[in-house]
Amino acid sequence: MKQVYNPYLPSNEYIPDGEPHVFGDRIYVFGSHDREGGTTFCELDYVVYSAPVTDLTEWKCEGTIYRAKQDPHYCEERKQMYAPDVVQGTDGRYLSLYYALAGNAGKGGFDGPISVAVCDTPAGQYEYYGDVHNADGSPMSRYIPFDPAVLNDDGRIYLYYGWSLPMLVGTGKIGNLINEKIQQNMFHKSLEEIRGESQGIMGANVVELEEDMITVKKEPGRIVPGIDKSKRTDFEGHAFFEASSIRKINDTYYFIYSSQVNHELCYATSKYPDRGFRYGGVIISNGDIGYKGRKAKRRVAATGNNHGSIEQIDGEWYVFYHRHTHLDSYNRQGCAEKIHFEIDGTIKQVCMTSCGLNKESLLPNGEYPAAIACVLTDGHMPHLGNGASKRKHPAITHREEERFITGIRNGVVIGFRYFAFKGPTTLKIWVRGKGKGKFLISNGKKEERKKISVKAEKNWAPYETILSIEDTSPLYLEYKGNGELEMLKLELEEIE
Repeated sequence: MKQVYNPYLPSNEYIPDGEPHVFGDRIYVFGSHDREGGTTFCELDYVVYSAPVTDLTEWKCEGTIYRAKQDPHYCEERKQMYAPDVVQGTDGRYLSLYYALAGNAGKGGFDGPISVAVCDTPAGQYEYYGDVHNADGSPMSRYIPFDPAVLNDDGRIYLYYGWSLPMLVGTGKIGNLINEKIQQNMFHKSLEEIRGESQGIMGANVVELEEDMITVKKEPGRIVPGIDKSKRTDFEGHAFFEASSIRKINDTYYFIYSSQVNHELCYATSKYPDRGFRYGGVIISNGDIGYKGRKAKRRVAATGNNHGSIEQIDGEWYVFYHRHTHLDSYNRQGCAEKIHFEIDGTIKQVCMTSCGLNKESLLPNGEYPAAIACVLTDGHMPHLGNGASKRKHPAITHREEERFITGIRNGVVIGFRYFAFKGPTTLKIWVRGKGKGKFLISNGKKEERKKISVKAEKNWAPYETILSIEDTSPLYLEYKGNGELEMLKLELEEIE
């Protein structure tokens, strides 16, 4: 029986910032494109993956749909295409792809433009169409034109965008002057532009476009405050940072975004597309922070920026997000989890799993890559921010054509959620390195632990035990021993 697990795309593929959209009978995921082993964000051109809505195990690479060099603004200082979104046009024939260029490690790009490419099929060859502009032809540059999302609301086109960051130098006259100077330099704004915005230039915004989907119809407006303006609002603590995304579900608009804490996707709702948004909650964190009260210091994996959205696929709702590998911000892989709407329209936070899009928990039979672990922690995992960790921690990484977990030292916990155990099962793990000790194996209950003794050497070698778990459970492996190990895969086989 074929299954799908997180990350749901091939293990050598890195498509963060996923925007899932159903067109016809297929689900398409549009996103940025990191290079495996890369040293900056979004080094590669846009590719699209798709799958039948009735079979999420059958993901297909549709190929490159758009290249950064097709954009006339492409240059050495600004050559990476950041998080895109796609929407079907008002005539039903064309799809429009909205994106923004930026530079190395996220530098530049905050002054626009937001550009548009068009195609007559979701995964065809997109062609540059132009830049979002005002009625007089000048580029639309109000606020911070970055991270676009777009909605065709019964023929009315709404473009969502924005960015924000914390102002760390305090308040008062001197603090405000320093903050203004920072914004001038980062966003290439004049003092007049900055001071002319009563709500500040940072935050989430919406602008309605004409039927041509590129010309501003009326002036943009603020829908969610930025970090600097969120105090004493219902967004305080979860203010808008980046990653705008929009969905209309029945008569409610759901604005999905990455909050000021960076690792979580939050949502806000309104009965209107351009005003009245109220904070709803957290959908997912890429360290499970906040899930069942988990504190940041107990994150279950290295955390970093997050970006994604929600989509209904064959009657079920999912959140698409990304995780971080290689202990840096630049190797991000797409994951997905099933979500549930309460009767009042709220969404409860879900945890990260290894099964993701799989309709059921994973079968306790077969071979699984170690890199599908959704828990990987030494008890003090870092938040990566924009860069790489300078300290040693466990991580998912690669070497040539192998993807594996490295940095397994005493106390490291590796977790997989969930397996549908039904009774005695042989567990075999493939390990290498320079270390001697044991793995304590459990489903989270200490009284049910088993042990695998290991004495790792240079080459991959199997070590095994027999489990006696009889229900759908997580599988945790905690290393106790000396030295440092790596893990390639695990094999499970039910005992008849």
